[in-house]
Amino acid sequence: MSGALLVLADGTVFEGEAFGAEGEAVGEVVFNTAMSGYQEILTDPSYKGQIVTMTYTQIGNYGINPQDAESVAGPKVEGFIVKESFGRWSNWRGNQSIGDYLRQHNIVAISGIDTRALTVHLRTSGAMMGIISTLKADPRRLYQRINGHPGIGGIDLVQGVTAQGPYHWSEPLWSLNSSLQRPTASKKVVVYDFGVKLNILRSLVSVGFDVHVVPAATSADEVLKLAPDAIFLSNGPGDPEAVGYAIENVRKLLDRKPIFGICLGHQILGLALGGRTFKLKFGHHGGNHPVKDLQTGRVEITSQNHNYCVDIDGISKEVELTHVNLYDGTAEGMRHVHLPVFSVQHHPEAGPGPNDSRYLFQRFRDLLG
Repeated sequence: MSGALLVLADGTVFEGEAFGAEGEAVGEVVFNTAMSGYQEILTDPSYKGQIVTMTYTQIGNYGINPQDAESVAGPKVEGFIVKESFGRWSNWRGNQSIGDYLRQHNIVAISGIDTRALTVHLRTSGAMMGIISTLKADPRRLYQRINGHPGIGGIDLVQGVTAQGPYHWSEPLWSLNSSLQRPTASKKVVVYDFGVKLNILRSLVSVGFDVHVVPAATSADEVLKLAPDAIFLSNGPGDPEAVGYAIENVRKLLDRKPIFGICLGHQILGLALGGRTFKLKFGHHGGNHPVKDLQTGRVEITSQNHNYCVDIDGISKEVELTHVNLYDGTAEGMRHVHLPVFSVQHHPEAGPGPNDSRYLFQRFRDLLG
């Protein structure tokens, strides 16, 4: 392995070893607390524009396999940071090492640094821009390049991950029980692809939806011409206020069809209702975040990946709070007081993460009768 450097926008420098592609990667540095699921994290389109740090120490020990990707086009992260990477892996489904996978897709990665120290630094100072370099660069040059970087706020990152055209999806969730019957696809849902994860599409199919996916900028009129029974607003990367076209289209659809939104879709819905969003200090990223369902009192362990939240108080006449994050009290879900419209900030499709919140897909299907 060759040497590599991580330089943050505040001048902090970490030295390590390269284990992905050669070169340099610039992005907002965040940390993810999941203990497994690194392939799903690497391929999650919501990480566009970000360099992801894994807090769990051993990454790559079960390799990479074709089934666990959350995007058909490979990794979406800008760069990857781990404590210890494994070139030798063991998994009956695996077909290559994480290092080979990252090199294949030109993702710069660094290992051998103190990820605990980096995580504490990000928790204290907040997520910030950073650069990974494997080019034996002078840290001062890297700092000059990243210092004063405007960041990724206000940039439309969705256009870098959305579908180039509409398509139909029919694959259900994978199951060990190959004889498991899936419901008949009796209701059509149009999915706005702001960077949709594949497990969301599989989850919709598995509760009985006929799934049609459209690009993020598809107009409300074009969606209605497809005669959907319902509309789904997907996850995606970056600042929700930067995708004004999506906000406007959702505003036009609010009283036309039942709507369910996840993550960025939740934020876009909040903005379409006249609310506002705000950025978290270091975001919520991981597979172990407790969320309370205020209707049932049940606490769910959830998968999370977001840097922004909806200010529910600003639209309290339109929606009611349904879920709350038990770490910091931020809003995790809402539903409209009159319309068949609801959304959550966390990821009920898992991939990676627990399945505690998967019932939300069935709740969406039940809205249609």
